[in-house]
Amino acid sequence: MAEFRTCPDTGFKIDLNADKLIKWNAVTAVVFLLIGGLFGLLVALTRWPAVHLLDADLFYLALTAHGLDVLLVWCIFFEIALLYFTSAILLNARMVFPKIAWIGYWMMLIGALITNVAVLRGDSSVMFTSYPPMMAAQDFYLGIILFAVGALLGCLVFFATLHVARKEKTYEGSIPLVTFGAMTAAIIAVFTILSGAIILVPTWFWSLGLLSHIDTIMYRVIWWGMGHSSQQVNVAAQIACWYAIAAILFGAKPLSEKVSRTAFLLYILFLQLASAHHLLVDPGLSSEYKIFNTSYALYLAVLGSMIHGLTVPGAIEAAQRKKGLNKGLFEWLTKAPWGNPVFAGMALSVVLFGFLGGISGVMMGTEQLNLITHNTIYVPGHFHGTVVVGTTLTFMAISYWIVPTLWQKELVFPGLAKWQPYLFGIGMGLAATFMMGAGTLGVPRRHWDMTFADSAMGFDFPAAANLMMGLNGVAAVMGSIGAAIFILNMVGTILWGKAKVPAAAAPAEEAPAEPNVTGAATSYGSAGTMEVPGTFVLAMIFLVSFVLYYFVNWKYLSSVWGLS
Repeated sequence: MAEFRTCPDTGFKIDLNADKLIKWNAVTAVVFLLIGGLFGLLVALTRWPAVHLLDADLFYLALTAHGLDVLLVWCIFFEIALLYFTSAILLNARMVFPKIAWIGYWMMLIGALITNVAVLRGDSSVMFTSYPPMMAAQDFYLGIILFAVGALLGCLVFFATLHVARKEKTYEGSIPLVTFGAMTAAIIAVFTILSGAIILVPTWFWSLGLLSHIDTIMYRVIWWGMGHSSQQVNVAAQIACWYAIAAILFGAKPLSEKVSRTAFLLYILFLQLASAHHLLVDPGLSSEYKIFNTSYALYLAVLGSMIHGLTVPGAIEAAQRKKGLNKGLFEWLTKAPWGNPVFAGMALSVVLFGFLGGISGVMMGTEQLNLITHNTIYVPGHFHGTVVVGTTLTFMAISYWIVPTLWQKELVFPGLAKWQPYLFGIGMGLAATFMMGAGTLGVPRRHWDMTFADSAMGFDFPAAANLMMGLNGVAAVMGSIGAAIFILNMVGTILWGKAKVPAAAAPAEEAPAEPNVTGAATSYGSAGTMEVPGTFVLAMIFLVSFVLYYFVNWKYLSSVWGLS
């Protein structure tokens, strides 16, 4: 029989099983963010020519661990916590199959530890992509498989909880938009995990000597069904968090809930097709397949992101204008709570994800333009514009609300928390920008020494490339300080935070000063037809930037035509 407690801040009826599982998954996620972040700092300091910290063996070890722990382990542990929060908590429902959820958690943890040990042992430095014919140790693949099966169990518990909540009528009407976004993430996650199983299970058999070989092109095609789609899980989850934060802080509702839901549906149908943009130089795929996947079909997924990019700030603008912030185009924005890390992290994430991750992703998804960036450090720059300043910054932002709310504790360093999103967001945003700039100048993606000091034939990049890689190192240090502040705040709050003092009840005749804004995250409805001119202007700025950058890259492409 499920047991519940009532949250004094939100009024949510919280299943104690869900409460505990959310906490364990979230804390584990933060621990792996710390581990993966430390490896990432080592990688950045090695790619900084003036520092060049690690030798080749340790560099590739650190690069493998960094990709594994931040793209896969940190993100998915946190997303499992979000799935449980958006199902059991937001819907005031009981969690279904908590024992299976715990089995899933321990499988994920044990699998992550097994793979990390395999990497740290030094015999599995195959990087996150682990392409054959490079072969990792047997337990490298086994750990990822265990982790994936555990995550799949978490998704099944989420779907079962949604079904029971519907059956027991714990909410009215359609499921809230935030939960709908989480459901989108879970559906894509099932596809992602199954893609990984299809290729990693036989690759594990290959490492055991049970299969003679793994076809490299086949591996790449199927592996990217997991590798790229795992980021699509992140995108759906982070956008669900954007809607949740807008509702929690402002009582904001989407401009059109039906349109926002349609945008999530476009993700389910078309986002995975973008996996093909990692294969645009592969000889085993036809040009027709590549062009269809990275243009006509991909544009439908881009349309979904453009919709979310318009409706999230639009919803906030509409809510702010209803409160009287109507002066000019941007009073609603200038008077937003920029000192609140929940809002600051979300706002920076929307901007940086769109301008850095979104624009660069569409550019790289064009078959011809991909040729000038493929396997350059532009690609990790794009990753940092999506996974880092997009997903990770969003997860940090909502953590500043979830942790004090679920643990009922005050932040231990509220002053540092105000600055943390700016340190991390701007630092990692600059790192992404400098990597993309260096990649445009040809700096390789995976080579540990861009000076090629140990090569028989030397090569010198333009001075600007060396400068950008140095600035990338400085920006990475800045972002790492921001990440350390976040981790310190989360761990410190959980371990040593002061218990929240319940707010004194208002006199019966007094009206509450603020509406119950958390209700906006659990209800169905739209903001209506209110005009949002500020958001429209910001959208036009983004569109112009998008078009200009796209055609600038065609100009870059024309400069290499003479090489043919």
